Amino acid sequence: MTRTTGRFLDIRRDPHSGELLARGGDAEAHSILQRAGFVAVVRLHESYHRAPAGLTEDEESRLAINAVGRLRAVGCHVDCDEPFDTDARPAAYPTLGASVSHLAERLREATDTAEAAAILTELTAPHDGILAGFEETLGALAEFFDGLGDASDPYTARRLRYLADEYVRVIHSDLAHTRERLADRHAPHPGRRACTEQVPDHEPERSAVCACPPPPRALPAPAPPPIGATHLRR
Repeated sequence: MTRTTGRFLDIRRDPHSGELLARGGDAEAHSILQRAGFVAVVRLHESYHRAPAGLTEDEESRLAINAVGRLRAVGCHVDCDEPFDTDARPAAYPTLGASVSHLAERLREATDTAEAAAILTELTAPHDGILAGFEETLGALAEFFDGLGDASDPYTARRLRYLADEYVRVIHSDLAHTRERLADRHAPHPGRRACTEQVPDHEPERSAVCACPPPPRALPAPAPPPIGATHLRR
């Protein structure tokens, strides 16, 4: 399998500053780095990951070794300093975010409004839907900051509650309304239908494996007008 450049990373100590830095990688690799403990740094002209402040050199090494093993376990090519090299390949388990993203796959395959409404309910259910859980999590995080002790922590707590009240609830309300509209429509999606994998008797193509029509072909781009065609004749 050909690898893309997004699957290559470097995890090394910067020779000038001594900082432990990770560079490269795609979105999946960045998620793994952050779950391993790295901190994302986003600049105008570059993005990379660094170790959290305040770690000892041994703690940074353990962090790097863990990240190298986890990245290689999912097929990333990692170049690293020799002390960080490892043969360990920790098991990778589905994340909560991946479970939520599965809803997008189901929506892309939905063939009618009832099916789409049922999938959207997982987001909007008032007691145990994803957005209700998200709002509750922000509230719990605000409570955490309330008692953390720094002068800026109460401001952070208020900001988190503001996000829950003014943004998450608006999104929740809007999507719940969308879900109710879908539930009332009882309509098939005109561009999708469930494949029965059955070939009708009158099918002339012996190679056919189902009765589904071929996907629509993209229309060719119109040819540019001839030079001078836009000028009015005198």
